[in-house]
Amino acid sequence: MNSMLRTTFMALIGMLLFSACNQSPKDPNLMTQIKLNENWTFKQSDKEDWMPATVPGTVHTDLLANGKIEDPFYRLNELDQQWIDKVDWEYKTIFIVDKSLLNKDRVILDFKGLDTYADVILNGVSILSSDNMFREWKVDVKEKLKAGENELHITFLSPIKEGLKKYDANGFVYPGAENDQAERGQVEGNKRVSIYTRKAGYHYGWDWGPRLVTSGVWKPVILKAWEEANIENLQIVQHEVSDDKVTFTAVFEIDAVKKTKATISIDNDGETLATSAVNLTPGVNKYSVDFEIANPQLWWTNGLGEAHLYNLSGVLDVKGRKVTEETRIGIRTLELVRDKDDEGTSFYFKLNGHPVFMKGANYIPNDMFLPRVTNENYRTVIETARNSNNNMLRVWGGGIYENDIFYDLCDENGILVWQDFMFACAMFPNNPEFLDNIRHEAIDNVKRLRNHPSIALWCGNNEILTAWNTWGWKGLAEQEGDDVPEKVWQAYVDIFHKTLPEVVDEYDPSRSYWGSSPSSGLGVQADLINGDEHYWGVWWGKEPFSTYATHLARFMSEYGFQSFPDISTVRQYAEPEDYDIYSEVMKSHQRSSIGNETIEYYMLKEYNHPKDFESFLYVNHVLQADGIKFGLEGHRRAMPFCMGSLYWQINDVWPVASWSSTDYYQKWKALQYYVKKGFSTVLVSPYEDDLKFKVGIVNDRLEPINADLRLSLIDFDGNVIWEEASLVEIPANSSDDYYEVNKWEFRYKYRRQINDAVFKTELVENGKVISNNYYYFLPFKDLRIKTPMVEHSIAKSNNGFDITLSTDKLAKNVYLQIGDEEGFFSDNYFDLLPNEKITINLKTGISEDKLNEVLTIRTLDDAF
Repeated sequence: MNSMLRTTFMALIGMLLFSACNQSPKDPNLMTQIKLNENWTFKQSDKEDWMPATVPGTVHTDLLANGKIEDPFYRLNELDQQWIDKVDWEYKTIFIVDKSLLNKDRVILDFKGLDTYADVILNGVSILSSDNMFREWKVDVKEKLKAGENELHITFLSPIKEGLKKYDANGFVYPGAENDQAERGQVEGNKRVSIYTRKAGYHYGWDWGPRLVTSGVWKPVILKAWEEANIENLQIVQHEVSDDKVTFTAVFEIDAVKKTKATISIDNDGETLATSAVNLTPGVNKYSVDFEIANPQLWWTNGLGEAHLYNLSGVLDVKGRKVTEETRIGIRTLELVRDKDDEGTSFYFKLNGHPVFMKGANYIPNDMFLPRVTNENYRTVIETARNSNNNMLRVWGGGIYENDIFYDLCDENGILVWQDFMFACAMFPNNPEFLDNIRHEAIDNVKRLRNHPSIALWCGNNEILTAWNTWGWKGLAEQEGDDVPEKVWQAYVDIFHKTLPEVVDEYDPSRSYWGSSPSSGLGVQADLINGDEHYWGVWWGKEPFSTYATHLARFMSEYGFQSFPDISTVRQYAEPEDYDIYSEVMKSHQRSSIGNETIEYYMLKEYNHPKDFESFLYVNHVLQADGIKFGLEGHRRAMPFCMGSLYWQINDVWPVASWSSTDYYQKWKALQYYVKKGFSTVLVSPYEDDLKFKVGIVNDRLEPINADLRLSLIDFDGNVIWEEASLVEIPANSSDDYYEVNKWEFRYKYRRQINDAVFKTELVENGKVISNNYYYFLPFKDLRIKTPMVEHSIAKSNNGFDITLSTDKLAKNVYLQIGDEEGFFSDNYFDLLPNEKITINLKTGISEDKLNEVLTIRTLDDAF
């Protein structure tokens, strides 16, 4: 290469390096950030071959992408991949640093998430050993970087081998961790080692998930450099709220390199609200500025009003050079009300001065392999919650503190979040290092999430208090030694009565801390009159579905019933020879110890045995939905005694039989459609209660309703046997009964029609049906169901097609399918009566010819 070409080439390289760093000596910004997400390779530590890797990612997904393993979800492949978590893995990348970047005052590597035991080496020098996937790790690397090429090398130690070391060194076995599928994982001595590692518990297995214990760079790695100072955190503290204004304090946490003068300011969509001059001192310190917002628009939950958000920017200005931290807030007052009353102690959330019944679900991670959850996946699950009239999701303690986008979407859609800390179904150690690790984990996540208006509550753990008191864990501890129960309980106290509430009190004091779900107070065993409840008498206790509506607590935070996914999802992980719920593949994709037998037990109480496997799946969906319907309607009718209903669960981590209302591919089961209706803002609900047959109405609106209540008994041919209508005045935010008869007199009077008729209820406001519901007095197998002739027509719509249906006889649980094609039905699994028409929208991109080819319409009678 001649000198001119060489000079030109070097200049071009310099320009590229300059552009990559996105900075210049005259850059007006204090901060530069570069994501290190390219050029990664990985290998097994005791092997030589390096392979392409994806960061963020996991070892399992990188092995899958390189063709080294088969799909872990397919058939029984999971069993052949248990070796992965018992070896060490190495990742490395080369990245370029421009000399001008090194001239910055501070240069750090910010690891947003390392899963989990990781030794990090930069240019041959050890810079970090991590041991907690929930923490953010920041390392000053200014003196370890060099201009030009730099190598970042990370060794991930086997979480199983590291866990075994701690398990063996402990001296006794902590009770719990039954969901740790150590035997399936081929762990030495079937030792349940998960409690010793601050890592998502569900990776070790759960009763709805596989055992796939991951490692990897699961969140971004960012190279950050700045001059003078940087905003480490911006907290917005809300004070007084009135119609005229709201007062706030913005708390800037600033890392300054040296003593200097600066200004801090708060902007709202570009408008400066307040500015303050400050004197920065070296190190990390807090600086505050007070501000106010005039004529505030409040943040409301889904169904009550707009979830209004304000876009705020905290700006640090040092001698004309700036760094900005952006955040969003919602203006609202929210409190967990714990007042003594005639029944016990209340447990409800008051939003902007109004008690609000919480309607929603428990939420688990969206995948076993967290980095492959897309923003669209998050949008889909939150849109599902919103469209199903949810106003709360509980982020369960065996998963993760979710990614920022999850909370952003909850903010935007008016979904409150019951946020568990990541502890579930096990007792945990309390050595000083472990407690310190937990404390930093809690600080990281409380500070990250506290500005979100969606965060409603911090909860210490899932079910540990209940397990200690009622699941026999004390006895297990006693078997380990006379002094062990005291040690184990002291560890519980240290974590859940001291460490975690102290963090909440220091870093987010405006929100409530709840020690354990379920419980009746800090360290107080759950009962039905003082706190929240997890009810599993239906399912584990094989109690009838009707007890969902009678086993009532102040807040029902868990209850559920299982179903398999539909056939299009089953085809993704099984072959036709597996299509039996007792085949090895179907049993493997069922992690409840009593699962398939329990589904069948309940099914045969309501139905005859379905004629084939696909029909079994269909009936199972209806069974699950009908069962949970008892719960969500019964809980709402019981307000204000009961003020929350969160069923288990809205989503899945893999394709499986589980308690979910949408499957791994985010397809709605029958339950999700029932949830949408059962959680509607206004609900009319017929039910039997002791000696009475009643019709209740629930009104979640903050204003009263005047409406017509229309009741009728209709036979399956569409003939009206009896009908009655009345004008009802329904108070705001209320639940009450508006019709009541002696159920035995009613049954006797219509005894000849009772197995050939449905009780129909409608609530009509200004000529529009705002809620309707059906009640059958007998199980399906005892009804005189006739084969209906369902007719349909198809019309093109803006987003797909409108399908209009009618029938000559009762069509029970009409089920529309389009094979394996993509599409979403606005309603499904619904009952259609004669003399009625219903139009269902199908959102899809397929052609009308294709729709005519693949559309099938089933009714429940043809499943037997």
